[in-house]
Amino acid sequence: MSVMTRSALTRRTMLGAIASSPLWMQSAWAQPANLKISHQFPRGSIAEGDFRDRLCRMFAAEVEKRTRGGIKFSIYPDSTLMPANTQFSALRSSKLDMALVPLSYAGGESPEANIGLMPALVTSYEQGYGWKNAPVGRELSRILGEQGLVIVSWIWQAGGVASRGAPIVDPEDARGLKVRGGSREMDLLLQDAGATVVNLPSNEIQAALRSGALDAALTSSTSLISFRLQESARSLTTARGGSYWFMFEPLLMSRTVYDRLSKEQQAAVMAVGADLERFALQAARADDAAVAAVYQRVGARVIDMNPESLRKWQDVARNTAWKEFAGRSDNCARLLQLAEQSIATI
Repeated sequence: MSVMTRSALTRRTMLGAIASSPLWMQSAWAQPANLKISHQFPRGSIAEGDFRDRLCRMFAAEVEKRTRGGIKFSIYPDSTLMPANTQFSALRSSKLDMALVPLSYAGGESPEANIGLMPALVTSYEQGYGWKNAPVGRELSRILGEQGLVIVSWIWQAGGVASRGAPIVDPEDARGLKVRGGSREMDLLLQDAGATVVNLPSNEIQAALRSGALDAALTSSTSLISFRLQESARSLTTARGGSYWFMFEPLLMSRTVYDRLSKEQQAAVMAVGADLERFALQAARADDAAVAAVYQRVGARVIDMNPESLRKWQDVARNTAWKEFAGRSDNCARLLQLAEQSIATI
């Protein structure tokens, strides 16, 4: 073997060893990471628009600043990167880096995810945000972690009901109507009340109400505004007086992507995510108040939920949705048990 040939082999061997070493892999990832954030909500800006889009943009700008450009982001609103219902699977398989997504959309592949929209289980923002550092929140984080997800921001939203006809306040008001609930458990509640359930993401509600495929839809106050449902609704039941519809809608990151970040980058991601929870809470509450004015301006009948009606919905939920959820797995039973410990008195 010639000296030149031996030299070439030695060089290739050394390069191969370096490329496969942990230090080389860490150095390669130290190059700017360009992460994609997907969500289904209308496009806005940091200053205005749907607060969920604003939160994603605020998060991206602050993390990029704190990591000195070590992490950059591209944001894809309006389901422009992928359909809303596919985001959870894409996160788990690391085909998607991050998403702000209603957790209950994942209920088909992760039964535990439906705890994020369990009727009348969470009835206040204080209760919902209290989950983060409570046993129920730690258990939910553990389960999602095993499924390949990291909760970056805890976001809760109250919701109301937009209806083409009379307002839906008590369970009997839903009888005979085609209604969108938003989760398997919410659908069970509505079915027990005599409604026919229709499954579709929030960005498709407007067209369904307009066409008559839906008579009514439960969704967050923010979506009631952002998706312009007032253009097809004659009645609105708001969350100003409380709600049996509270959705957990976190900003999530793929566990695989998170683990590839440096410790400093991970710390920046989690710190910014936590800082933005206050913004999310204030914005959600503001939308709960603002939605009434939006619907009143177009002549819709606006009515608030009341404690007596909330108790009716909770009684139905306890014997239907809660019971069914707890029976699905040991994880589900434990989550429900821990969540019930934090139930607020209506």
